[in-house]
Amino acid sequence: MPELPEVEALAAYLRERAVGHTVTRVEVAAISALKTYDPAPTAAVGRKLVDAGRHGKFLDLVLEGGLHLVVHLARAGWLHYRESFGGNAPLKPGKGPIALRVRLDDGSGFDLTEAGTQKKLAAYLVTDPAQVPGVAKLGPDALAADQATFAARVRSRRGQIKGVLTDQEVLAGIGNAYSDEILHAAKLSPFAISDRLSDEQIARLYAAVQQTLTGAVTRSVGQRAATLKAEKRSGLMVHARTGLPCPVCGTTIREVSFADSSLQYCPGCQTGGKPLADRRLSRLIR
Repeated sequence: MPELPEVEALAAYLRERAVGHTVTRVEVAAISALKTYDPAPTAAVGRKLVDAGRHGKFLDLVLEGGLHLVVHLARAGWLHYRESFGGNAPLKPGKGPIALRVRLDDGSGFDLTEAGTQKKLAAYLVTDPAQVPGVAKLGPDALAADQATFAARVRSRRGQIKGVLTDQEVLAGIGNAYSDEILHAAKLSPFAISDRLSDEQIARLYAAVQQTLTGAVTRSVGQRAATLKAEKRSGLMVHARTGLPCPVCGTTIREVSFADSSLQYCPGCQTGGKPLADRRLSRLIR
């Protein structure tokens, strides 16, 4: 799933490559991906792309006249920039992974695609990003919050810290992968309880958020959209590394699986050497 660093990098790439060009066609191949109907997609045609930014994990493409194409790429979505589409044949609805295509006046443009069967990619054409329900509910940006705000937000939602960090209403921008990385850097168990964290643990966690996300943004910005996924994987210490040695202490990285997701952690760095039990089978060990 694209998280704050990747969405920031996509916005930077679009500012460099696409801003200043005019939309010549918008094609919707997956009707379920388009969450708004007024304005219609055709309202974007003839408008110049004037900026690109983000709200948490939402990508915001700003068109002249105050129109915004806001995109949430969900778990399996991505943006593919094309220098050329190799023709003008329109997309066939329901065929292939492409959900939406935007063509620009220099022949380039981009496709929004989604792999797999769970179609959760969402695109909104709005006059104000706050009209997007997910954007309206976002908490403070994870990179923009100061330590006092961060501490208050984390302690405002009682729960296992892994889930609190990924709750977009608490802090915007952190997902499954970077929460694993942040907790590893902070030397905290994924199942530590948020409102029981000491001031010292909160300080470590805040520093880990800043260090992890800033480092990932630095590595990602300047990359082409096509290389961002590989860049993300190359920087991970524990996430998606089950069974491999921890780069810090050498302990074997372990995993806890849930119905539709999983987390990875290092027992040596984070849980005093104790493995965490799978919640589906037994009570968690903290």
